[in-house]
Amino acid sequence: MNLLRTKTIEQSIADTEESEHQLRKRLGPLELTVFGVGVIIGTGIFVLTGEAAGAKAGPAVALSFVASGIVCALAALCYAEFASTVPVAGSAYTFSYASLGELIAWTIGWDLILELALGASTVAVGWSTYFADVMEQAGITLPASTFGPAPDLVPNLVAPVIVLILTGVICLGIKVSSQVNFVMVVIKLAIVLLVIFAGLFFIKSGNYSPFIPPAGSEAASGAAPTASLLQDLGLASGAFGISGIFTGAALVFFAYIGFDIVATAAEETKNPQRDMPIGILASLGICTVLYVAVSLVVTGMVDYRQIEIDAPLAAAFRSVGQPGIATTISVGALVGLTTVMMILMIGQSRVFFAMSRDRLLPPAFSKVSERFGTPIRTSVTTGIVVAVISAFVPLTELAELVNIGTLFAFILVAVGVLVLRRTRPDLERAFRCPGVPVVPILAALAAFALMLNLAASTWIRFFIWMALGFIVYFGYSARHSRLVTDPNYSREADETAATNRGA
Repeated sequence: MNLLRTKTIEQSIADTEESEHQLRKRLGPLELTVFGVGVIIGTGIFVLTGEAAGAKAGPAVALSFVASGIVCALAALCYAEFASTVPVAGSAYTFSYASLGELIAWTIGWDLILELALGASTVAVGWSTYFADVMEQAGITLPASTFGPAPDLVPNLVAPVIVLILTGVICLGIKVSSQVNFVMVVIKLAIVLLVIFAGLFFIKSGNYSPFIPPAGSEAASGAAPTASLLQDLGLASGAFGISGIFTGAALVFFAYIGFDIVATAAEETKNPQRDMPIGILASLGICTVLYVAVSLVVTGMVDYRQIEIDAPLAAAFRSVGQPGIATTISVGALVGLTTVMMILMIGQSRVFFAMSRDRLLPPAFSKVSERFGTPIRTSVTTGIVVAVISAFVPLTELAELVNIGTLFAFILVAVGVLVLRRTRPDLERAFRCPGVPVVPILAALAAFALMLNLAASTWIRFFIWMALGFIVYFGYSARHSRLVTDPNYSREADETAATNRGA
């Protein structure tokens, strides 16, 4: 069994032209950038800012966002090269299949399921809590059992409803999804800018002192700091101090998850060679600036030791006598989380679709609707799974598990760029990652460094998930792979690649 068999770039692109598997190309650079902003700005800016500042970094949480942004920028350059060279659905899964082989591709595909499906479920649970809060401010109190799993496993009823509604929107086509997303992103950006400019009038310079609290400083009330793997090994101090900045960066990294999902839409992009790099890099740059600005405003308005962990932005404005702005922020958070959920599920369905088209998952899921031009079966399956998980499992504590899965994907994409540069130097690359091999190596090392700042328990859960994935691969996928079951498919791919290299 050749576990490192690769699928050529030419064959991957040829697959996109098969009538039963052909997605419609409807997206341009603006839509891609809006998709990126729509999925990036969400839980991170509305929730994690409080925990990162109050429990890990203090006002220096702004530097945590910068550190995470740098790691993502390095990875984004690698993603941009791959997405413009291999404009096929599946993102890191497809890239790995072309450069590192089938087993690695399966590993990253399974890893992306962890990132996208669990990420969407986590956001859905958070959405239900914000929805209940907005309803309460409107004078309608929802029973606690309807928006959060109770100890006796009474299901969350709100989360799966919004998941299924969004599933219906996704099934109507990528153009409809992008239009809905555009409206919500405009609202969300307006509220983020409101936070920044309104908050400037309530900043107290004393709240920035000390900007980097010394290690061992008092954490905010309600904060529950967890030790990173480096701390468990005795290689780093606890919260706050310089190491607190990087521990905070590992946490707020969740806030950046999304720019890589832009790459999953490569197959539905009109001019991917030009538009994919623009969408990936522009969305990341816009969100990094907004994150740093919001974190500086919030920690300037409220002493980090008094910051509210669960809803830091809204609480900050209530503390200065601005309940109207606080309510507006809660509505903005609701809108923000809605777009995050939708795009995470779109990304998940496209990865699922790509793996099914390669027969690593049942081929029935790779059929595209003639009417809507979307893989409805994968979209509906993704929606049902996310809805069920969000109904019964309180996943908010699994944000770090989503982080480690994404960082692992970053490492493989960075390595894949180096491998493909060496094995296929003949490929036309519309966008070339600068500074190769230095930038990909730095991207991989930086991602691994953030992984080390996650808790040891997160690493254990990650290894368990990956072990389960290997069981599925060797039990089903390895024997049903299209490269194995269709000799003509594999031979045609090899001949095409050889012809191109000769040319």
